[in-house]
Amino acid sequence: MVKVAIFASGSGTNFENIMQRVTAGELPNIEVTALYTDQAEAECIQRAQPFNLDVHITELKDYATKADYERAMLKQLEREGVEWIILAGYMKLISATILDAYESRILNIHPSLLPKYKGVDAIGQAFTSGDKETGTTVHYVDSGMDTGQIIEQRQCPIYEDDTKADLEQRVKSLEYELYPKVIAEIIQ
Repeated sequence: MVKVAIFASGSGTNFENIMQRVTAGELPNIEVTALYTDQAEAECIQRAQPFNLDVHITELKDYATKADYERAMLKQLEREGVEWIILAGYMKLISATILDAYESRILNIHPSLLPKYKGVDAIGQAFTSGDKETGTTVHYVDSGMDTGQIIEQRQCPIYEDDTKADLEQRVKSLEYELYPKVIAEIIQ
């Protein structure tokens, strides 16, 4: 079994999708040790409850520096024997403290065809861009914002009569298919 930790900051739908697949045996060689979040009020915390999963809430405001914050997280990751980190809507850049310890072992999913539309509201950026397509990208995490090596991408069209919500749903559906597939291929 490969021990992984999932980091999330928001609603946790990608986290929940991964956990459902682990529970269903679709990711049979993966053990999720815990959910790590930087937001005490994040919806992902409630999504963790049905899986009887430990939740570690570590907020940057409780530490003098970001390095101290990441050292606290790294100690917990090491105690749990975590071998890989999966980001699922984690909204903080990972810095050297964790990057050095998990070099080439941190995955992220981003709702655009990187390198286009890095950072927050990538779907909104694509929606207003006039582009005819967008998609989702799974990539390794490095020190930049959505700049790590691309592992795999999936495209989806942007239709003229789309609402932003329509596009968000289509991109989310792609994420729910692509991320577990890549996790299985890379980690297992």
